[in-house]
Amino acid sequence: MASDLAVKFWGVRGSIACAGPQYVRYGGNTSCLEVTAGGRRLIFDAGTGLRPLGDTLCSADKLDVDIFFTHTHFDHICGLTFFKPLYTRENKVRLWAGHLAPILRLVDVVKQLMMAPLYPVTLDIFVAKVEFRDFRSGETLRPAAGVRLRTAPLNHPNGATGYRIEHGGKAICYITDTEHRGGPPDPVVVELCRDADVMIYDSTYTDAEYPSYRGWGHSTWQEGIRVADAANVGSLVIFHHDPSHDDAFMDGVERDAQAARPGTAKNGQPRAVVAREGMVIAP
Repeated sequence: MASDLAVKFWGVRGSIACAGPQYVRYGGNTSCLEVTAGGRRLIFDAGTGLRPLGDTLCSADKLDVDIFFTHTHFDHICGLTFFKPLYTRENKVRLWAGHLAPILRLVDVVKQLMMAPLYPVTLDIFVAKVEFRDFRSGETLRPAAGVRLRTAPLNHPNGATGYRIEHGGKAICYITDTEHRGGPPDPVVVELCRDADVMIYDSTYTDAEYPSYRGWGHSTWQEGIRVADAANVGSLVIFHHDPSHDDAFMDGVERDAQAARPGTAKNGQPRAVVAREGMVIAP
């Protein structure tokens, strides 16, 4: 079966959204990806990038969509209540999380997000048909015919889930937020990403910066290269840019990453590239 698998980046920033001319080329919205596979739309994370994505979907009749969370830290969920399809009665929206059960439930986390005095309205404001689905990281999900999601736990405070989206013999891996432990690359991540066409990887820091942020739950672009090489990944996409890393800094990261991992993958993409808002990659 031919693959129509592709990913579009709506938010690539980590920790907090950034505005200003120094963030124009790479973008200032926090994490949000739109994956199309087998005629279905799968959204990953609900950072501030979810708002403009939702605006583009408002004209669709009876939208049926899935949103998968890596985790529920604020920068990955703060766009949820601004997702306009939630306010159309005919729409169906399924929300998935693999890092909470059995202790917590996703529905309760969203209720707390929208709790006074932190928020002016409650979960009842959503009029679409919303389903909350908790699973355990490590399970395999099948959200649509011919589409398989393999999952794995990541090393992050309060837990996180990595995803491998497979369709038509192609694979995209989404690995954020995760912290490497030193030594060889994380074997869980390497196995999940083995022979993937594209790996989107938490590259918040550089190796030089990382010692000052040990324990914060994030990795480096250099570790991304080590993981990509160990897993025989086609294209590494450097993702979850630190708020202090402006366009000029990210230009330097891309130059250095492409020097360290030169050439192009089978899909014609560079073997290392920095994520930009609006960028589309098809394996």
